[in-house]
Amino acid sequence: MVIVLDKNIREDDKQRIRSFLEKNSLRVNEIAGEEETIFGAVGKVGIDPREVEILPGVQRVIPISKPYKMASREFKRDNTVVTVSGVKIGGNRVSVIAGPCAVENRDQIFESAARVAESGAVMLRGGAYKPRTSPYAFQGMAEEGIRLLREAGDEYGLPIVTEIVSSDHIPVMRDYVDVFQIGARNMQNFELLKKVGALGKPVILKRGLSATIEEWLMAAEYLLASGTEDVILCERGIRTYEKATRNTLDLSAIPVLRSLTHLPIIVDPSHAVGVRDKVPPMALAAVAAGADGLIVEVHPCPECAMSDGAQSLYPNQFEKMMRDIEVLAPVVGRSVSRRPHPKGGHESAGADLAAKLASPGSASLKGPRDAGKGPVVCAYSGGRGAYAEIAIQRFWDGEATALSTANFRDAIDAVLSGSAAFGMLPIENSLAGSVYENYDNLTRCEDIEIVGEVTIRIEHSLLAPAGSRLETIESVYSHPQALAQCEEFLSQYPGWRHIETASTSGAAQMVASEGDPSRAAIASEEAAGIYRLETLKAGIETNPRNYTRFVIVARCGEVSCESPNHASVVFSTANQPGSLHDALGIFMKHGLNLTKLESRPIQGEPWRYRFYATVTLPEGVGSSVVSGERIKAALAEMEKMSQDNGIVQGVRILGTYSTKSTN
Repeated sequence: MVIVLDKNIREDDKQRIRSFLEKNSLRVNEIAGEEETIFGAVGKVGIDPREVEILPGVQRVIPISKPYKMASREFKRDNTVVTVSGVKIGGNRVSVIAGPCAVENRDQIFESAARVAESGAVMLRGGAYKPRTSPYAFQGMAEEGIRLLREAGDEYGLPIVTEIVSSDHIPVMRDYVDVFQIGARNMQNFELLKKVGALGKPVILKRGLSATIEEWLMAAEYLLASGTEDVILCERGIRTYEKATRNTLDLSAIPVLRSLTHLPIIVDPSHAVGVRDKVPPMALAAVAAGADGLIVEVHPCPECAMSDGAQSLYPNQFEKMMRDIEVLAPVVGRSVSRRPHPKGGHESAGADLAAKLASPGSASLKGPRDAGKGPVVCAYSGGRGAYAEIAIQRFWDGEATALSTANFRDAIDAVLSGSAAFGMLPIENSLAGSVYENYDNLTRCEDIEIVGEVTIRIEHSLLAPAGSRLETIESVYSHPQALAQCEEFLSQYPGWRHIETASTSGAAQMVASEGDPSRAAIASEEAAGIYRLETLKAGIETNPRNYTRFVIVARCGEVSCESPNHASVVFSTANQPGSLHDALGIFMKHGLNLTKLESRPIQGEPWRYRFYATVTLPEGVGSSVVSGERIKAALAEMEKMSQDNGIVQGVRILGTYSTKSTN
């Protein structure tokens, strides 16, 4: 059974509840969440749940009907996210583990690690103890293989995953391995499961060759009941009568498991099909089916591999597969997990994550690295002279390095990979409205958070090559929003053609490169100097009160804002009358101003919407309260409402931060 405790339960009441359960032969696991604490009571239940429900400090009791208790969705409603050395498996991300079937020698494992890390893997796999069908086949390098795997993982910033085949190997493996893998042959080796579970480390549990889903979950229960909280299920194909592939990959297990368990689910397409050319399409199919990640075999020279060479991808095949996953993931509402750069990021990113917020009363925005090692690097979408670049320089008073990228997703990827400490994303324009793409990006990318905000005035200028005059212009290039914001000025020249470009800076660069006096660009005044263009007319925006709000993003947990004055939250509501009213009423109840509310459709759920809310405090109230009691109390109430009646769902804090306005 699951016992939900009162939020403000006294410690002596908690201890009495635990003692009562243990006296009735139930083993108690305490799970402390951000908003509530629960007891998971596991064992043969010989007491009436009502006896527990009346105990002081108990909010409610939820009986678990499944034979697997701690693995069941009844035990934990929200999906579990397993964190391994900063890498997260689960949630809204797709995490890829890759490496050779077996560690064969130092050069092989180091080259494998380098290639998979470069292509986007977030963990390194490799076998040191190999359970083989033939006693004459390569059995692995044992302890030497574990040591080499650890060294390669450390060199390229990748946590390591390896299979344990006997509890006798625990003393050798314990201090080296980040994630233990239980192979298909050992899925029901219950003594091994108990001993590995007792280590408390994350475990990947592969499905047995002929195991049912319930048998698989019962094996996971052994691990959870023995002490580990972090179990990752791995579908690797089951044995059927079909011989065209090594096994039959049961992708239907993914949605079935999703309804039964909170545990993250990954897929091993390599062992499932056993033929390398069939691995990438099945990997993509697994992502489309909802898998939280993949574990794939990659070898620098598969034809030379000492085991499973036929199913191991060449590094270039793996790179292509990762690019395809990058394209597919947003289509199914996912983002691809990225590892931070192992050496602390690109050299130009610098090691200093301290940035001063110049708004009155604000403190410093601080990260984990020491100050004074170099300029902050902030990624943005666009070229030199883009308004985002201007926002970066004004926010950091010219002391930041702006890293240009092709689009918003690339800017986010630069942050996730460690190439940049921050990303500057436009979120709203006072005239053109919200930048919906970035609202979706913030929801999809669970490994980034908002850590700051800056608003700048947008002043457009008409730029053209030297010698151009208004009378010679025939075509005007710019971003569609910029063209719309200058509509009144452009209407004075009805003969001009309006041609849309990806960015204002891109328009300026193109006009400069062509040198055609009949072409002009609408861009910033700064772009004129950068691209050596003449300003034919400055301040051509229709409304001089033209402002864009940018948010600064960073990897989750890497940056802290000491005195935030804003918070952004995303949530959804039940499809019933008054649900949004009830949700928003929480902010009013706790004295928070709702300054922004945006809705976006939830992919795959017609006529259901996700809401983005930005809240702040009324004037005259200390800004530090936002990150303190008021915002915590508001979110705690939203979570409780979700648990009690499901009116509010999927609450997530996008960030608590300070704001800065510049002119």
